[in-house]
This record gives sequence, C-alpha cells and structure tokens, in this order.
Amino acid sequence: MKHTQLKPFPKDFFWGGSTSAYQIEGAWNEDGKGPSVIDMGNHVEGVTDFKVTSDHYHMYKEDVALLAEMGFKAYRFSIAWTRIYPQGAGEVNPKGLAFYDSLINELIKYGIEPIVTMYHFDLPYALEEKGGWSNRATIDAFEQYAKTLYENYGDRVKYWLTINEQNMLILHPGSLGTLDTTLVDPQKHCISKITTCWLLKLKLWSCVMKCYLKPRLAQLLISV
Repeated sequence: MKHTQLKPFPKDFFWGGSTSAYQIEGAWNEDGKGPSVIDMGNHVEGVTDFKVTSDHYHMYKEDVALLAEMGFKAYRFSIAWTRIYPQGAGEVNPKGLAFYDSLINELIKYGIEPIVTMYHFDLPYALEEKGGWSNRATIDAFEQYAKTLYENYGDRVKYWLTINEQNMLILHPGSLGTLDTTLVDPQKHCISKITTCWLLKLKLWSCVMKCYLKPRLAQLLISV
C-alpha cells in the first residue's frame, strides 16, 4: 500500500520503549529477592547470564533520566515476582516494594507514563518446584501477588499487563533456558500450562472489576 499523505500521530500517542526485569535489573539475589526460573535456568555456555545485566536496580535514576532525554512518553517495564514475594507467595519483601515505588515515582517526575507487566518469564523457582504453571495453586499465588501490586501502585499506574508472550513461556521454554528436561510428556504439560494461564487471567479480571481499576483500564489487563 502506498500512502500519498500520512496522518499525524495523536498528541497523546505513547512514544516509548519496554524492558523486562530479568533482562535489565541485575541484583538477582540482593535485598531479599528470591531465585526465579531464569536465575536457575539452563543458559547457553559462553554467553552472559542475568545476574548483573544493565544494573538497572542500582542505576534506575540515571536510566530514567536518559529515557526522558530521548523523549519517552511511556515506559513499559516488568516487575520481578520474586522481588515482591521471594518464595512466590507468603511473606512480602518490603525492599522489593520500595524499589518499584521509587522507580514509578521517578518516571512520573519526568512525565513518563508507567506501564506495568506483571510477569515476564521469571516464575519464582519455589513455585516451579511445586509444578509451576502446571499447578493451579500458582493461580492463587499470582492473585496474591497482583493484589499487592494494585494496592501499592494502583494510585499511579493506569496500565497493566498480565503475562508477556504466553506462547513463548509455554511452547518455547528451551529458548528461554527454562525447559524442564525431566518431563516425560512435555505436550501434556503445555496444555495444562495454557489452561492455568487463562484461568488466571479470568480470575484477575473478576478481581479487578470488583476491587481496583475502572472497567476501561481493566480491559487492558487481559489484552496480552
């Protein structure tokens, strides 16, 4: 298709970028963070791991200033589940909550809209040992985690996403370094993981509609 005249972008168009926690934060075992499947995964020999990455955890203020200098109007980032709940559920980690609180405030200071992805491939390893996405108890753990995020950041974060690239974490775990090589029937586990992920989204939809966000924003929650 050839356009003779291009329409201008809307004034409120979100120019920006996105990252994931495990690819940018580093500090994989600092300030109470628990291990994730990424931290414990099987990564290709001879390439870097995810222990330091861009050291965003320690340099987020400098990073946000650079985003503002580039003209970002929005920044989509993921929250590390194990930084909030080191064991996936149970006791919350105050230092993890404080980090993302400071990051969100820093973005807002520069006029950058925070867009939060709740999960980007980094399942708590403690949950993985109990069956991970094949165990429906993971739904309850994720609901607790999501409620904690809403309660702490919902006054400032208007846009939420649940699971990043669900197809990748289910169909291509080998590409992420999270494939369980001991599985006897991987196909069976794929089906159970797909079911768990969609049941989780439906449960969060109900929770959000009742308790936290306006319907217009809640719809964004399950649009992954």
